[in-house]
Amino acid sequence: MAMAGISANRLELLQIAEAVAREKSIDRKIVIEAMEDAIQKAAKSRYGAENDIRCEIDPKTGEARLTRVLAVVEEVENDSTQITLDDAQSRNKDAKIGDLIAEPLPPLDFGRVAAQNAKQVIVQKVREAERERHFNEYKDRIGEIVNGTVKRVEYGNVIVDLGRAEGVIRRDEMIPRENVRYGDRIRAYIYDVRREPRGPQIFLSRARPEFMSKLFAQEVPEIYDGVVEIKSVARDPGSRAKIAVISKDSSIDPVGACVGMRGSRVQAVVNELQGEKVDIIQWNPDAASFIVNALAPAEVTKVVLDEDTNRIEVVVPESQLSLAIGRRGQNVRLASQLTGWDIDILTEQEESERRQKEFTERSNMLMEALDVDEVIAQLLVTEGFASIEEVAYVDQSEIAHIEGFDEHTANEIQTRAREYLEKQEADRDARRRELGVADDLAKVEGVTTAMMVAFGENDIKTVEDLADCATDDLTGWTERKKEKDSEPVRHKGVLEGFEIGRKEAEDMIMAARVQAGWIKAEDLLPPEPEAADEAGEEGEEGAAEAVGEGEGASSAPTEG
Repeated sequence: MAMAGISANRLELLQIAEAVAREKSIDRKIVIEAMEDAIQKAAKSRYGAENDIRCEIDPKTGEARLTRVLAVVEEVENDSTQITLDDAQSRNKDAKIGDLIAEPLPPLDFGRVAAQNAKQVIVQKVREAERERHFNEYKDRIGEIVNGTVKRVEYGNVIVDLGRAEGVIRRDEMIPRENVRYGDRIRAYIYDVRREPRGPQIFLSRARPEFMSKLFAQEVPEIYDGVVEIKSVARDPGSRAKIAVISKDSSIDPVGACVGMRGSRVQAVVNELQGEKVDIIQWNPDAASFIVNALAPAEVTKVVLDEDTNRIEVVVPESQLSLAIGRRGQNVRLASQLTGWDIDILTEQEESERRQKEFTERSNMLMEALDVDEVIAQLLVTEGFASIEEVAYVDQSEIAHIEGFDEHTANEIQTRAREYLEKQEADRDARRRELGVADDLAKVEGVTTAMMVAFGENDIKTVEDLADCATDDLTGWTERKKEKDSEPVRHKGVLEGFEIGRKEAEDMIMAARVQAGWIKAEDLLPPEPEAADEAGEEGEEGAAEAVGEGEGASSAPTEG
């Protein structure tokens, strides 16, 4: 970019602007503005930086006009930028206070230093425009797959030449044990584009589940057309992956469409992922069936779901245990990520032992609480009674109908159960008072005395303390670490073991906030539906059309 052109003839100035704009793929107007700024800087160094000097280059002729701008004021405080009204009117009789007077300056002859400074200004402006173009070009391409050439590898991070820009694949976003060299062609997924001081950074990934989803969309026309939908993906990059798909057309097999003729489609994806094994699973709205499918190739005997805690127990034969868990827990971990459920794997023997243990514990609990012999306690457990509350408040006829019981026995058992619960309630209330838990906490809907004891033991002693809690504080949460071999860590909540779900915990916290005066009860009410008579004014025909449009519309769920 020779600066001789700036001090040369006008035609050469425009030719330089045209060449730079074409080379850098930026607007010619931006290059001309950069030249104007450069000439302004050189003029200020010549005439004084205190002057407000402006340059304007005619985009058609290339003529550069220099002017000094003066503001018309009543009293001059700075001679370099201000002029009195009388002096201004001597130059322009229509001038008034607040106007700007442009005073022409002679053309500049650039010296060596001025030319070098002007060149730096132009280079900087052009570079900024080029960075802005890169950012605008790629910020809307997040979620796409791009092709590039490996430019260099720095400390495990791969710099990819995308043509007009550069992207970076960080070490943790590469497929493990994948070796790339200078000049290799590579495909990657754009997951973020950020503005940074050194220019826009385009972050790429080959390890994310979304990369696999996009690869399948490129290889499988049914996915691209929306006939087959990818519901969720779980990956252990470089080793194994599971992908759940569903078809919107009953005549198309989603798994077969993804596999392709003789496995050609899935093999193309596997080759791109360096031999990563892919299990393609048919998605099912029934959670139990979906989890059984996700654990393939292991065979499942029985599943038990706990929707409140989002956990599921899966019982498998002894011979299938290692297959269900997988190497280093890989199979069950991927199935858990794919389905969104926490999965516990048990063998049939372990489940039998656990059930026997639960039966014994419940029998002993009923024997101690009701002061009955082992036979009676076991009969109650066998009939499904798992707690003292169930025995105390169930309809008496349900106990009386148990073989060997009568109404008198049922009445005596329920009386003992209620007396036990009353004593237990009194003990808990005493413990609650001892811990300093306020009486007002009992007025919050859903809070029991047993919960108040748990609150007191965790330093939640007032309504305000409960209102300040988060849902996770009460129910606990599961932390899934990024390390692929690490197990999820369960953090216990204050009400762990009380068998309350997140919805009940959230309602309890919101009720406490209402009672504490932080919010109003009206704020929790759902918005009122629009008045039916407003819709009725549109006429029955318009309403029928609206219904027809609603039935035809559909929205695809987002990818998991």
